[in-house]
Amino acid sequence: MPKRLLLVFLFFLSILLPGTLRAQEVSAPKYSNEFLNIGVGARALGMGGVQSAIVRDVTSGVWNPAGLMGLKKRHNVGYMHSELFAGIIKNDFGAYATALDSSSAIAVSVIRLGVDDIADTRRLQNEYGAIQYDSIEYFSVADYAFIASYARRSNWLPGLTLGANAKIIYRNVGDFANAWGFGIDAGAQLQRGDWQFGLMAKDITTTFTAWKLNAEELEAAYLKDDESFNANSIEITLPRLILGVGRSFQVGGKFSALVATDLDVTFDGKRNTLLATNRVSVDPRVGLELGYANSVFLRGGLNNVQQIEDLDGKSNWKMQPNFGIGVASHGLMLDLALSKIAADSKTSSVIVSLAYSFD
Repeated sequence: MPKRLLLVFLFFLSILLPGTLRAQEVSAPKYSNEFLNIGVGARALGMGGVQSAIVRDVTSGVWNPAGLMGLKKRHNVGYMHSELFAGIIKNDFGAYATALDSSSAIAVSVIRLGVDDIADTRRLQNEYGAIQYDSIEYFSVADYAFIASYARRSNWLPGLTLGANAKIIYRNVGDFANAWGFGIDAGAQLQRGDWQFGLMAKDITTTFTAWKLNAEELEAAYLKDDESFNANSIEITLPRLILGVGRSFQVGGKFSALVATDLDVTFDGKRNTLLATNRVSVDPRVGLELGYANSVFLRGGLNNVQQIEDLDGKSNWKMQPNFGIGVASHGLMLDLALSKIAADSKTSSVIVSLAYSFD
């Protein structure tokens, strides 16, 4: 058994490490394609985004594709909608997952994060200085991800499932710019009794997103006569590794509990996280789910641990609390979550997700 676990670890390390080393040779921004790391599903977000080891539903394509082997029924559809910053930003997710047979499953997922109806007032005044309100145009800034997932049960290690994602990224800033990118993720889950372990490696080959800027629109709006810019550029997304473990408990005949934690490891330089170096940062998360008769669920989670400096120059550690509830009946799952968008923010985000499973 230890030899098999070592082989699995070395397999993922051999995929992840070359992409990390290559990407460190070029300048890469922090938080590239970060919209993919906000998370989907009210169940997951109510638990602070702790999912790599415990996800078993239609959202597995985003959190860990290996979790698709935990689907309880043949066909599974899901949808989520949330709004951030008092409704300015809309976050939507839709997915379909199905089991091909007893040993494999697939899923397709779509994510959109965007701001709509942004007023373009550059032509508000005509050449005579008169205001023309009918000249105002509106545009959207949106990020899209299209994800195809595949999972398979291991034949040589009981309880082990493996999965992979192929994702296409499209980002659009009205008529000003757009970008296309492609990336690959890999995941694994291992179940041993009441213990569950997870590993999710995102952007294992390093994701390159190619931007194309509209020179005419941007020059007219932002640049002076003696300035210029490169109309084409490449944005690099470095690999990210998520390690998770969970433990389930059965209390009596109807009550259950699930405790889980994730370690989100990034390689794009020092971030404001609990553990951070100049190259690697580690962001821990903790989640809890209490259930009754597999029908009613109460959830909570803590994540986003940051050191925040106040106006007096004093630094304090703060974290983001999350809460959620869920109701399940006859294959239908309705989840609600309340998540603060920042550790020092008084504005909360309400997430609603709906999933339906059937044979």
